Amino acid sequence: MPEITTKPRVQVKPQVERPKLYKVILINDDFTPREFVVTVLKGEFKLSEDQAHRVMITAHRRGVCVVAVFTKEVAETKATRATDAGKAKGYPLMFTTEPEE
Repeated sequence: MPEITTKPRVQVKPQVERPKLYKVILINDDFTPREFVVTVLKGEFKLSEDQAHRVMITAHRRGVCVVAVFTKEVAETKATRATDAGKAKGYPLMFTTEPEE
């Protein structure tokens, strides 16, 4: 009678790499009203009044401030929409993105 050998099944889990994250950065300017910056931060980034005010003041004092961190597509979309909101009102409000390290 032939011998039967069995091998245990090995489950291979695929290695899924986490998507790289990008920072959305608010760049200070001397022309956009503070209240408008707070409104954009609350509307686009869903920050509370207090959080939006702190981000705006930090950018005002230091020149830039990280608003939030997202995947690349979300970060670029939010930065573009927030910058466009400023342009629509005639302000030089600017948001940029950069990879998180």
